[in-house]
Amino acid sequence: MLLAILALWPLQGAAAAYFSLAGLLLVYLAGGLPAAWRAAATLWEERILDIDLLMVVAAVAAAAVGAPFEGAVLLTLFSLSTTLEDRALGRARRAIEALMELRPETALRKAGGAVSEIPAADLEMDDVVVLRPGARVPADGVIVAGRGSLDEANITGESMPVAKEPGAQVFEATVNLDGVLEVVVTKTVEESTIARMIALVTEAQAAKAPSERFSAWFGQRYTVAVMAGAVLAFAAFYWLGRDWEGALYRSATLLVAASPCAIVISVPAAILSALSAAARGGVLFKGGGALETLAAVDTFAFDKTGTLTTGKATVTAIVALDSDERGFLSLLAGLEAHSEHHSAAAIRQEAASRDIEPMVVANVATRPSAGIVGEWGDDQVWAGNPRLATQMKAAIDHPALKVLAADTQTVIYLGRGAQVLGAVTIADQIRPTSVRAVAALRQSGVATIVMMTGDRLPVAQRIGAELGLKPAEIHADMLPEDKVRMVSELAAAGKIAFVGDGVNDAAALARADVGIAMGAAGSDVALQAADVALLSEDMGRLADAHRLAQRSASIIRQNLAFAMGAMAILVTGGLFFELPLPLAVIGHEGGTVLVVLNGLRLLRDPIRYERNQSRSSSHAPAISRSTSSAQRQAYHRKISRRVG
Repeated sequence: MLLAILALWPLQGAAAAYFSLAGLLLVYLAGGLPAAWRAAATLWEERILDIDLLMVVAAVAAAAVGAPFEGAVLLTLFSLSTTLEDRALGRARRAIEALMELRPETALRKAGGAVSEIPAADLEMDDVVVLRPGARVPADGVIVAGRGSLDEANITGESMPVAKEPGAQVFEATVNLDGVLEVVVTKTVEESTIARMIALVTEAQAAKAPSERFSAWFGQRYTVAVMAGAVLAFAAFYWLGRDWEGALYRSATLLVAASPCAIVISVPAAILSALSAAARGGVLFKGGGALETLAAVDTFAFDKTGTLTTGKATVTAIVALDSDERGFLSLLAGLEAHSEHHSAAAIRQEAASRDIEPMVVANVATRPSAGIVGEWGDDQVWAGNPRLATQMKAAIDHPALKVLAADTQTVIYLGRGAQVLGAVTIADQIRPTSVRAVAALRQSGVATIVMMTGDRLPVAQRIGAELGLKPAEIHADMLPEDKVRMVSELAAAGKIAFVGDGVNDAAALARADVGIAMGAAGSDVALQAADVALLSEDMGRLADAHRLAQRSASIIRQNLAFAMGAMAILVTGGLFFELPLPLAVIGHEGGTVLVVLNGLRLLRDPIRYERNQSRSSSHAPAISRSTSSAQRQAYHRKISRRVG
């Protein structure tokens, strides 16, 4: 390195000349050989003329015409810019992979009343793990005993601790803040949420966006054009009267000035940074294509239940036509015990709160967007909406049932054959973040926002009014095929994103230009069905993801405009003015570094919990089981400062 520096310093005398020559030779070897090796490997394996080849040829040409100093400057700055690019892009790639470091190495497994410490990698399905305050969760699981709060910033990006109780899911690498919990393992380390996140982000980074593919396609072909153009430029300058050294010097300058390094790197630098920033905030894009498409979306279509609303419905009224509420609720709960629908959970919870034992119902089958049917003894029983009642040829015109139907809450009818036994009303509440998210999307330029639901129109209108939607933007009583049809109609007018739970709306998610799954941290189906997965149930993440996509598109445009403009100026200077080769080198390499740094600005723009709160940390502090009380208190103070 010392020889290289001295080689670039003006020296006098024979000894100094030899010393300078040795330094120049070292620079050419250190900077040229790695680039030449990469270029040769790319040419041999992929049959592509790489940009590295342009730089090596230009440096050799400079040395051939008696300007080895300029060639040394070129190789030095090219090596420096390549190193900076690799380090910068490596930083973006490591942003999500750093989650691996948060995995605890050991776990406390409870078996037969005894607790033992074992490697976390040895945990198996159905093992029971004990979590003490300050411990990290060693594997995905479900709480079976204890209550406490967990910091889930690692997975969902939530800045506020989340209260957990028996039956709640916990995710690997999240931090138990207080309370002693017992968790049954539901997924091994290889299948955990973090493992899936890393796999999805790795696949996303490998999946090229359209602009990335075009940039690479353009760069490869443009490189060949530059090589050919340099040869033609040499011939032209020589024909115009320059000696061969002067013509070669000018063609070498053009070779450097016209190299498309900045154009080729400008797009992946921005997209890779945006993907990593989004993943840190609990939003997974399945490739740069989804990111680019989301930026162009001008229509958002939302499923209602579990997306715009919490999906945690409660029973608000019960009408048993035979006046036996307990028997009615017991049969209904027995039937709904076989359903995963949000209303079924509310009915089961209502029965449990009244200490009512569900009846045994067999041969249960789901009727999509209608309800559920089963067998109770020798009778066929069913529960669902008016559509299912019609299918069962049951009349729902009883005066008491008409009163329920007139309300804006969801009505679930229970019947035996063609006889209606009664009904319950279910109320669902909108998410606290949905109103702000819808407003933020409108402010960001989204022209059309619609809500689609299989629920009754009065219920949909109540929810839509709270969200600020117009009557024309509310669509109710829709079957899955109706949603797909409407998404297709909206897609004909522009880019559309459909937001759903990733399970019931798989067809609509697939048909939309961008399918977005809500609350997908614990759902394999949701992660597979959508182009974008919001691991949190915070609707604010959707608006921030859209804003991040728009910023990414803007930075890509900035990078391409700057790279092309700088290249045009340098080429003009090389053709019509006496542009020195060192200045062309500085302009070329400096422009490359600038577009990379501009793209990396997106790393400082992660998805945030709320716009009026501080950014959540993407990595929770690691707290071991041996953490002292003082350390634990310091940790709680740190959490308090972060979320305050």
